[in-house]
Amino acid sequence: VQLVESGGGVVQAGGSLRLSCAASGSTFSINTMYWYRQAPGKDRKLVARISSGGGTNYADSVKGRFTISRDNAKNTVYLQMNILKPEDTAVYYCNTEQGFIAYWGQGTQVTVSS
Repeated sequence: VQLVESGGGVVQAGGSLRLSCAASGSTFSINTMYWYRQAPGKDRKLVARISSGGGTNYADSVKGRFTISRDNAKNTVYLQMNILKPEDTAVYYCNTEQGFIAYWGQGTQVTVSS
């Protein structure tokens, strides 16, 4: 399973970014997909998840601002991030589990300037 994130960058507070995670070598349509983030010096934390059926969950810190979605035809999961805050600055990682093995992408840096 390979996961490749893209879409990170530098944005001013209040701005938006859309992250993408392209999956290959997996049974994507039946996998729950996750977005995590890791700020400097901090633990990696769950940001959002989306089930195979499209059900979603979010960390309290991003509710109402971030939206996770998936396109099974493209084997891609997205994270639309709006009203970005400096505290959203982190490396964002895509994750899934298959056969009891966790797979991670290489991460994409998001930097929000104040």
